Amino acid sequence: MPAVSEHAAVAGLELTVVLPCLDEARTLAACIREATTAMRRGGIAGDVVVADNGSTDDSAAIAAREGASVVTVAARGYGSALRAGIASARGRYIVMADADASYDFSRIPLIVEKLRAGWDLVMGNRFRGGVLDGAMPWKNRYLGNPVLSWIGRRLFRTPIGDFHCGLRGFSAAAYRRMDLRTTGMEFATEMIIKASLLGLRVAEVPTVLRPDGRDRPPHLRPWRDGWRHLRFMLLFSPRWLFLYPGLALMAGGLHAGGLLLSGPLQVGRVQFDINTLLFAAIAVLIGFQAVAFAVLGKFFAIQTGLHAPDARFERWLRVITLETGTIAGLLLVAAGLGLSAFSVWLWRQRGFGPLVPGHMLRWVIPGALSLTLGCQAILTNFFLNVLRLDTRKDPL
Repeated sequence: MPAVSEHAAVAGLELTVVLPCLDEARTLAACIREATTAMRRGGIAGDVVVADNGSTDDSAAIAAREGASVVTVAARGYGSALRAGIASARGRYIVMADADASYDFSRIPLIVEKLRAGWDLVMGNRFRGGVLDGAMPWKNRYLGNPVLSWIGRRLFRTPIGDFHCGLRGFSAAAYRRMDLRTTGMEFATEMIIKASLLGLRVAEVPTVLRPDGRDRPPHLRPWRDGWRHLRFMLLFSPRWLFLYPGLALMAGGLHAGGLLLSGPLQVGRVQFDINTLLFAAIAVLIGFQAVAFAVLGKFFAIQTGLHAPDARFERWLRVITLETGTIAGLLLVAAGLGLSAFSVWLWRQRGFGPLVPGHMLRWVIPGALSLTLGCQAILTNFFLNVLRLDTRKDPL
């Protein structure tokens, strides 16, 4: 048997393997034994923690009999179980995996080797290591995982090829920095996103996915959980969900509106006129609302710890004070009132009689748009400053 590594000798217990568990009596013992064997063969001083999330079978008793520490977790959810299990971990490094015998625990030494080399998060990659027949439904293997992983790489600039691999390792120090908050299946995605946003060093190791050993359907619901992960990634990336679409709507609306202010626009056999101008104004309003949501959403995420601090965003926010935002909004309101007053003056010139809509609305629509944008800017600015209020509850 290999000697215990220098890392373990110096730092004490080197690794804790955390297994979230919900009615896994059929496979739990094999997982604990396989993890223990992998650590022994790799010369790793480690232990196993089973986070029991309300099992109604003999899972807890089996874990204790196999020498694992058992943590009872009352709050239901994959993330809740893992957070409790990791909180009780004593190792310098932590490896998490499912307790359904689907993962090859012999890869644990490869993960620890990467962690020793200074990587903060080491992900398993099932597509590089191999997915055995019957181990993953076709919709997960060829649609769900590849698509969601591709979206994650684009949104968060991470090289990870398998976003949803449950076998992964990380240092206790990196875990503290990530400050994970979610309690459900989103926990695994939040970990990758936080690691990317914090600039942590992330590596991958190939791992094999085997058919799980359960005698019941898995807890995972592919379509529901896939949507939950996609929704979480989008909400974690207000740039793509709100900012970029909002800016595109505003730019397109302003461009189209500018072309139509002077009169109808003929494009081939199609003439764009006052109706298009109205929709252009609506596009600007919706775009502004989306941009405002992007700012508010990112600020809220940073304040609550769901998003890492962003120095560039903070610098930009220092420019948007309560005073500057209010002044900008008031200027838009003034412009809207001016255009509205000019429209009334034009009406007065015609003796307050019937008007040609195509002429009058070219002034009324921009005026109404400026008024609405100004009010929206003021209200959004005030709400942003409400979020900025110091609401700490620590004693003086």
